[in-house]
Amino acid sequence: MTADPLQCRCVLCHDYSDRDKADRMDLTIIENVQRHGWHVVMVPEDDIGPGFAYTIGLAHAHNSPELAMFGLDIHVMHRLLNRLGEKSAAGGVLADGQRHPDVVDGHQVVLRQVDLRWYRTFFGQAIGFYRRPPCPVLQVAWPDAHDRFHWDEQAEVRHRESQPQLWLPPSEHPVGIWTTEL
Repeated sequence: MTADPLQCRCVLCHDYSDRDKADRMDLTIIENVQRHGWHVVMVPEDDIGPGFAYTIGLAHAHNSPELAMFGLDIHVMHRLLNRLGEKSAAGGVLADGQRHPDVVDGHQVVLRQVDLRWYRTFFGQAIGFYRRPPCPVLQVAWPDAHDRFHWDEQAEVRHRESQPQLWLPPSEHPVGIWTTEL
């Protein structure tokens, strides 16, 4: 539970009288948050675009922002998000602009604050758990093989397109696969 239970509006801290309507996914999320402190939702790559993964429960259990990652294999992202989740569970602070050199072997990741206007597009299960935004979400940006991030002009086009720039408002995001569903 967060340091101030009045701040957390999740389904574990408040009885919304609808637990009996929870589906299998909702119950799995609740169970994992209770058991492990968070759950990782994995959305596989499809014809529309790359896969992504995000946490649910870090804000509830550790008073930490949730985390989201895009463009890698979903199982790899699951492991990497768990590494960062473990840092939070151990008392580490996760914040916008931080660089973490020990998450991806030999490379660092950068955390960027997600603009609230992206939440409904990508984090529906988290909204269902917390019942409303805003619950802070940090995008975990990973570099290419030359340590260039997807916002760097020198990064390969494929790498730039593999991850959105969710710290930008949707209206300012470069047009592409991440904006086609808006």
